[in-house]
Amino acid sequence: MSVDVIKSHFPNLSEKQLEQFSLLPALYSEWNSKINVISRKDIEGILEKHILHSLSIGLFYDLNNGQNIIDIGTGGGFPGIPLAILNPNSNFTLIDSIGKKIKVVNGVANAIGLKNCIGLHENAKNHSKHYDIIVSRAVTAFDGFLSYSLPLLKQNKQSQILYLKGGDLTEELKNVWDKVEITNLSDKLTSPFYETKKIVRYRP
Repeated sequence: MSVDVIKSHFPNLSEKQLEQFSLLPALYSEWNSKINVISRKDIEGILEKHILHSLSIGLFYDLNNGQNIIDIGTGGGFPGIPLAILNPNSNFTLIDSIGKKIKVVNGVANAIGLKNCIGLHENAKNHSKHYDIIVSRAVTAFDGFLSYSLPLLKQNKQSQILYLKGGDLTEELKNVWDKVEITNLSDKLTSPFYETKKIVRYRP
């Protein structure tokens, strides 16, 4: 899979954005040889399993309107870095409690000249700023995630959590069904990898 698959889903990307996306696989491969943030078997499929998966949020939601966005438990920068490339008008803060992962985040962001993204070595429970949008990718069960992410969300009609998750969500969403919408990624992404992948949208 090449960067062309990203271009096919996001035809309005600039040359700079396409170049930034094209640099990611080699950069992550290089960083991963020093600090393991992606499983070895996933490095070869990074475009589909990590980059396009992260970007899937942008197929359904517009994050490019000057929002302040936080990616909680970003790991090596997913979904935050791809979303920051896609949405240059918004500001992204990527946090993780593991310092070496944030070293990768900032190393990759600096290497591709990504100006609207910063990685912070911090636990969400100790973070104190407030954001328009929270994004995350399968950090933990959704109900547990809410307990430490909600305090970081601004309380207005535009604020929301966009959470990438797979599988059966019945149990972990049973207490919040009235506040969530479920989007199936397979509505716009046809690869078998996305068959059970979803976006959980939560609005307080």
